[in-house]
Amino acid sequence: MATISSTSTSSTATTTKTSSTASTTKTGSAASINKSTANSILTSLGSGSGVDTDTLVGQLVDAQFAAKRAQITAKTEKLTAQISDAATLKNFVSDFAKAVNTLVTGGSLATQPNVSDPRVAGATAISGAPMSASASANVTVTSLATVQTVTSAKLGKTDQFGTGKLTINIGTATYSAGKMTDLAVGTASDGSALSFDVDIAPPNDTLSGIAAAINARNTGVTAAIITDADGGAFLSLKGQSGTAQAFSMTGSGGTLDTLSIGKDATATSKLSVVGQSANAKLSVDGVSVERPSNEISDLVPGVKLTLAGTGSMTLTGTRPDTALTNGVKDFVETFNQLLNEVKQQTNAVDGSLRADPAAKQLLRNLQGFASKTLLPDAAPGTPSTLAGIGVTTDKTTGELTIDDAALTKAMKDSPDSIQAMFTPNSFGATGLNAAMQSLKLSSGSTLYGLGATDLKLRKAQDDLTKESAKIDEQSTRFSARLTQQYASMNSRVSAYKQTQSFMKQQIDGWYKSS
Repeated sequence: MATISSTSTSSTATTTKTSSTASTTKTGSAASINKSTANSILTSLGSGSGVDTDTLVGQLVDAQFAAKRAQITAKTEKLTAQISDAATLKNFVSDFAKAVNTLVTGGSLATQPNVSDPRVAGATAISGAPMSASASANVTVTSLATVQTVTSAKLGKTDQFGTGKLTINIGTATYSAGKMTDLAVGTASDGSALSFDVDIAPPNDTLSGIAAAINARNTGVTAAIITDADGGAFLSLKGQSGTAQAFSMTGSGGTLDTLSIGKDATATSKLSVVGQSANAKLSVDGVSVERPSNEISDLVPGVKLTLAGTGSMTLTGTRPDTALTNGVKDFVETFNQLLNEVKQQTNAVDGSLRADPAAKQLLRNLQGFASKTLLPDAAPGTPSTLAGIGVTTDKTTGELTIDDAALTKAMKDSPDSIQAMFTPNSFGATGLNAAMQSLKLSSGSTLYGLGATDLKLRKAQDDLTKESAKIDEQSTRFSARLTQQYASMNSRVSAYKQTQSFMKQQIDGWYKSS
């Protein structure tokens, strides 16, 4: 199982520190801006050089809104960190659940079936229905399942058969001397007869057109054109395996009657039966059975047999003890990584998600995981939880720990229970994989999980963005008002200075004349 790493811890610490520094700096700068502005007014008015209204207005606007902007910046940085940390936890759980699913469905933790003679049959484990390690069976194959095969005499590729139809019936045939003498037509699930009409018309009334039309009808009968070395064409038809999958075909219209097969075929028919449909016949531990296919999944629990020939063989199972033990260890290692990440984000002192109900619920779910029932239908006296196979919770750290002696004993005494925990079942409702998928769904829920947390935080982030835009609008209006006021003041000061200059000139003239 791949180890999943996370860097959310360092990013959170950095974000918090930056936020605090920015807030302190911007709040402290407001007082200095006010003092600087006052000095600028006094200096400018006394110097006679005029007031620098652009700089002055900018400083006053900054001073007016510095505290609000600092608060929004701090809140935004905090929300950004929370969104990032919530996404980290959600993705961690999702990736962990995916890794567990890959592990348990890969087949490496299931008992593997073995056959003594692969020339008789092969055997593979069925996902979701593990074979018991103690299971075994003696299998004797008498005959294999076969398909009905029909081949035509040599025909011309461009021969045209005219307008009409082919009627294909599926059922159980009676054969005699290599010919089909009768066919009991089967019925579909809705009770209708398994009878299909295939319409034929020029220009698709050649062999290739007829084969394409049969295949397009999806009756279970497939058609192909085989060409020999001389360029002659043969129409080949095949049904599905099993006694009840024989087929007849009756042509009507044009010369389509020459493509008939079955009890209604005339002497002019170009088709012949070269292979008959039949069930596979075998015995399992002395019990004789028949199956319509050479792939059989309902005789030995958890095993699919693929019949290959006649004869006898023995089926046994090998439990992957080493793989199961390593699977337990890999799960515990990654589980503890996830647990520590959640503990850090929900730390009561500095955890960015310490007040988030979804993150806290995830922590509670993880802390009780070892005692969670994985096999509700476990037989009395057999383990149904991780704690029952030696995986317990450390009282100090809350992490999962493995008691090797207890795990070894459980592997010896209850191997099927351990295998059931670490392999999928038919309904996917029990076992470790089901528990992890449930944890993934609950923790990622947009109603009450981390998905809901993400929506809530992003809504708050959007509200801050709107508030920031509102402050920008207010500062713009404030700047315009100040600019107008100081422009008017500057105009008056300029007029006063002109009057002062005129009066000075007059007084200086008086002194000179006297």
